[in-house]
Amino acid sequence: MKNIKGKEVMALTAACAVCTLPLGCTSQSEKIEKPNVVFLLFDDLGYGDLGCYGQQKIETPNIDALARNGVLFTDMYTAAPLSAPSRCCIMTGQHMGHSQIRGNEEKYKPNDNRGWNGVFLHPEFEGQYPMNEGTPTIAKMMKDAGYRTALVGKWGLGDPQSASTPNKMGFDYFYGFNCQALAHSYYPTYLWENDKKVETGNELVLHGEKLPEGLDPMDIESYRRYNGKYYSSDLMYDKMEKFITDNSKDPFFVMWTTTVPHSAVQAPEDEVMYYVNKLGDEAPCTDPGMYLPNRYPLATYAAMITHIDTQVGLLVKKLKELGVWDNTIFIVTSDNGPACNGNSPMEHFQSGGPFRCCKGWGKSSLHEGGIRMPFVVAWGDRLKGVKTSQMSSFVDLMPTFAELAGVQAPQNDGISFVPTLLGKKQDAHESLYWEFPSRRGNGWLAVRKGEWKGIVQHVRKGNTHMELYNLQTDPQEQTDISAEHPEIVKEMWQIIKENHGDPDNDVEQFHMDITYPEV
Repeated sequence: MKNIKGKEVMALTAACAVCTLPLGCTSQSEKIEKPNVVFLLFDDLGYGDLGCYGQQKIETPNIDALARNGVLFTDMYTAAPLSAPSRCCIMTGQHMGHSQIRGNEEKYKPNDNRGWNGVFLHPEFEGQYPMNEGTPTIAKMMKDAGYRTALVGKWGLGDPQSASTPNKMGFDYFYGFNCQALAHSYYPTYLWENDKKVETGNELVLHGEKLPEGLDPMDIESYRRYNGKYYSSDLMYDKMEKFITDNSKDPFFVMWTTTVPHSAVQAPEDEVMYYVNKLGDEAPCTDPGMYLPNRYPLATYAAMITHIDTQVGLLVKKLKELGVWDNTIFIVTSDNGPACNGNSPMEHFQSGGPFRCCKGWGKSSLHEGGIRMPFVVAWGDRLKGVKTSQMSSFVDLMPTFAELAGVQAPQNDGISFVPTLLGKKQDAHESLYWEFPSRRGNGWLAVRKGEWKGIVQHVRKGNTHMELYNLQTDPQEQTDISAEHPEIVKEMWQIIKENHGDPDNDVEQFHMDITYPEV
């Protein structure tokens, strides 16, 4: 589609009389400026974890307000069902058939039963597999367009010594976790500020241990050993607000990549007790696997999400005080679907919303519960409570931001959804494609085309059977109707052939040989 310039985008916004979507009017004589962007990426938040998507138990009034006055996408997809590849796809605009990073490949190689927890004792090995040096990124694109750029939160796309750190990949400012393994602690001993470690004042707490014998599992005092004084979500919010305040006179692009609500679940005690009083008592989690024991895991999960929602409200208030709210695009979404472990109670909260999200159906799967994302876009007070079923993907972010900034995007697999925001005719994806080599599993493929969804599991075992579902009548993917529609299955295999490519690296877990059926 035509890549219109930023001033033209804003002029379209001003011409609200011809838009089908009601927009706040702007005088044609006013100075047109590039919109600021705040992109809030939750970590393992499910499609159904927000009130605006049907959540009944967890309170998210500030995000719900953004949805009431913005655009809510019902059919937005992550490009990958796991953290690092999802973030790589966002940064590069490439789907998983073209992406460099296709799994969570840790720099730390465990030689004992501590698994990735060993990095807490060996922080010199922190970090994940890096993107290639010089990779075109969404941050570099926005910086070249005149934006001040920041990433506050979790990175997970290259260790501190690599050529793939936030500052080297286009961000003027970085504060948070370089390593997603260390990000599992909400009371870390240090965080990174640009290329320097900054001590937090918290003491080291090791993960992956059961509640010690002799401690009363029903007494909250038994669990205080796992908390610290300085909550990482608060430390990061303060740095982000300062960056925005300091750069409010220039266009800014901020990626707020919170670690909430990824395990281990931890939150300020008074906020946890609010949900204990609301939801009632619950069984403690004393054997958390790779994470931390918790007296109230359900209440804590809810408190974490509400904590970030409260910060959303604070940031909206600050943007209004700075006089930049009406020209700021605020996006709320998640990197992938909800997790299933002792610390993440996704079934209790029906985190998948209308989609199945039990074990094997959420995070790390290509079922809808693993890849269908909440996605809310607010643009000051310009957008007025619209829902769209436009089939979209995270690869669309790069061309969308390029169009808003008035620049040409690097090569990507996306389609700008600016027309959807403006109530205009929107170019559409004929299909969306996913592949996921999967560390422990056997490899997945998936295609969505219209109401049809095809999934191939056990790819690494040579399986060629494609499950076929009609998402319009079967959103929970319960009835495989592939035998009734061989022509659709054939079309989807052709889409796979056209989109699968080997990554440009030698990481074994990222590669996946595909056996194609004879048709």
